Amino acid sequence: MPETPLDIARTWVEFTDPADPAQRFRCDVTWLTSSWTCIYGSGCHGIYADRPSDGCCTLGAHFTDKDDVQRVKRAVAGLGPDEWQMHDLGQDGKWTEKEDGDLKTRVVDGACIFLNRPGFPAGDGCALHQHAVRRGLEPHTVKPDVCWQLPIRRTYRTVELPDESSYLEVSISEYDRRGWGPGGHDLDWYCSGNPEAHVGKEPVYRSNRGELVELMGQAAYDELVVRCEAHLAVVKAARSKGSRTLLPLLVHPATLQAQAAAGEPRAKAGKAASGKAGKPPKAKRDK
Repeated sequence: MPETPLDIARTWVEFTDPADPAQRFRCDVTWLTSSWTCIYGSGCHGIYADRPSDGCCTLGAHFTDKDDVQRVKRAVAGLGPDEWQMHDLGQDGKWTEKEDGDLKTRVVDGACIFLNRPGFPAGDGCALHQHAVRRGLEPHTVKPDVCWQLPIRRTYRTVELPDESSYLEVSISEYDRRGWGPGGHDLDWYCSGNPEAHVGKEPVYRSNRGELVELMGQAAYDELVVRCEAHLAVVKAARSKGSRTLLPLLVHPATLQAQAAAGEPRAKAGKAASGKAGKPPKAKRDK
């Protein structure tokens, strides 16, 4: 299926951070209520056509700060050769390298050193992610920031008001192709705007609860949930009243296309599914 355009209509909500009155969240509820889900191993084509089994792991991951490196370092210490295909190559700190002066995970044979290739007994995919799942941990507690945040993007800007006061605006939105920088337009396939990946049973704000709480804090996430639920109620009302022209303004186009392809009745497609701060990290791909 073709990807949806980058410049789609979106609904945003804003609210003051309950934990910090000096900052406000600006959240893209069109994205956060979409049915996107990671389909690695279940239809993901990979970002490059000649490496379909890599997912988005071909380039390796740039670290955001020392805490990011130390978190992964602790996880690496617990990885054995039975769950990490490149175990022997990554010893003595050899799982990192520098690119243009920035530290990142090492690329081995064309992909991240933590990517287990097809045919590996423990299964293909991110060794760090699998390590977390097997131990009942949230994947974001062991993976590089840029990896676990994708495809949610957190950005910051200072907003100056007419009375000469200001606040820090924290945006939570879709990590689309543009989030990768100019090179994002050259990716052969990308999931966030592709209907093939909008097949989740739960909306993003629920399926990615752990990541969002880490990015926003629990109190702010709770405020986000209230607004996402309200948005889904509006979508449901629009569907029940036959307001078809409103749907592209309220629902992510990729979600709409995925539902249409699946033959899902339009009257039911918008129902809410039952479900699942600190200093800003400066991911290289956020530049």
